[in-house]
Amino acid sequence: MTGSDTLFQPGKNCWRVEDAGRFAMIVDGADYFVAVREAMTRAQHSIYLIGWDFDARIKLGSETAEGPETLGDFILWLANRTPSLEIRLLRWDTGAFKAVFRGNTLVKILQWKWHKRITLQLDSAHPFAGSHHQKIVVIDDRMAFCGGIDMTIGRLDSRAHKDDDPIRTAPNGTIMKPWHDATSAFDGPAARAMGDLARERWAAATGETLPPVEATGSCWPDGLEPELNDIRIAIARTWPETAEHEPVHEIESMYIDLINSAKDIIYAESQYFASRRVAQAIACRLVEEDGPEIVIINPVSAEGWLEPIAMDSARARLMEALERVDRHDRLRLYHPVTAKGEEIYVHAKVMVVDDSYIRVGSSNFNNRSLRFDTECDVVLSKDATSGEDVAERIALRRNDLIAEHLDTTPEAVAEELSQRGSLIAAIDALRARSEGRTLIDFKMPELSTIEAVIADNEILDPVEPDAIFEPLENRGLFKGWSDRLRGHMRRIAGRGREGRPSESR
Repeated sequence: MTGSDTLFQPGKNCWRVEDAGRFAMIVDGADYFVAVREAMTRAQHSIYLIGWDFDARIKLGSETAEGPETLGDFILWLANRTPSLEIRLLRWDTGAFKAVFRGNTLVKILQWKWHKRITLQLDSAHPFAGSHHQKIVVIDDRMAFCGGIDMTIGRLDSRAHKDDDPIRTAPNGTIMKPWHDATSAFDGPAARAMGDLARERWAAATGETLPPVEATGSCWPDGLEPELNDIRIAIARTWPETAEHEPVHEIESMYIDLINSAKDIIYAESQYFASRRVAQAIACRLVEEDGPEIVIINPVSAEGWLEPIAMDSARARLMEALERVDRHDRLRLYHPVTAKGEEIYVHAKVMVVDDSYIRVGSSNFNNRSLRFDTECDVVLSKDATSGEDVAERIALRRNDLIAEHLDTTPEAVAEELSQRGSLIAAIDALRARSEGRTLIDFKMPELSTIEAVIADNEILDPVEPDAIFEPLENRGLFKGWSDRLRGHMRRIAGRGREGRPSESR
């Protein structure tokens, strides 16, 4: 019998709250590809691959594993091996056009299309300039993966993030940049719920309604150790408004509620830091006398040619504003680098609040993830279980993530945190001793006039689907910022007055 958590509110900050028999967080692509491959070999009826991108050329898991090495051939092999198995792939439509010209991708896609039990569809059920960004795998409605790792080029890396590691060799022979990422695995009714979500998305994209899967047996990989058992999981979504669908902002609400719930520590990993609403919530906590420390892990710069203009510029503007209100010096933004100083690209989307909550999914700290693209996150709570010391496991996972970035152990992180009573002080002490991977400080860039205009007006990261068509005078990265902060300060002052003894006593 599992417990409950009052923070989880279906219909507000999550879609459903369901039981999971087993739960594990998987960090970095090398471990994920091994686990998901083994789980898929156990499928008997159904596999849903719902993603932003799939690259048929990538190596999926160990060379010694059963079946072909590459994703494209592996999918064909699974379908041919198991006559009862239906495999459905759904990917973002816009990015698919470029992908067709990758090596032998077109040939492999045609082979998938010709197979009577493999269905590949493109997801165009999103606003103009939006994207389908969920990263979900559901197997027989018995096991699910949900997180930030795409089955595409450049995602394969180990937790060591070694310089020039051949594990990162791309199909064309080049060695890709170090890459940090995360996802989750779980089974039980929560996996069945993810099957429902996959079918909901499939219906929106294709018009085809699929029945639930009736299956028995476990798909859990032998090599994947569960971190927790018998726990309740909240599933949160972003679904932008379309002609066919009402908007869903559960992830945004969950972020705000998690930030507001923090007592001591908020630790987050995100590809971007560009969300007005997230930054406003953080600002409100920074002005409090006894608010939490907030540590954010970001890449040095966003990937691509357009993203840095939008995301890096917005990050700079938001950090500038937050530093002005951070009078208690409780905010840090760091970048992970290898032993030789090469940037480790952060693609993970993780938030750990105190030893109470952990969230992992596809959403970033940017406007698109909260309002414009389709996303899916899962959240677990120390109170949503019975029996195990979930708080200890959550703290261990946070310390484990930090340890990876600082080339140390979770135990060393825990010891420094215990001695210093400050996560920021603990990180800085470990940084000073690190001779391998480490975290470097965010440095405020000088923005050009054009970059500042793009950031301040959210031109490339709109808050709402309709905002992309709004005039600039109706936009603003800091829209509502001052009013919200003043209102929060008044509430703090009010609580202070209520807590003081009256002068008549």
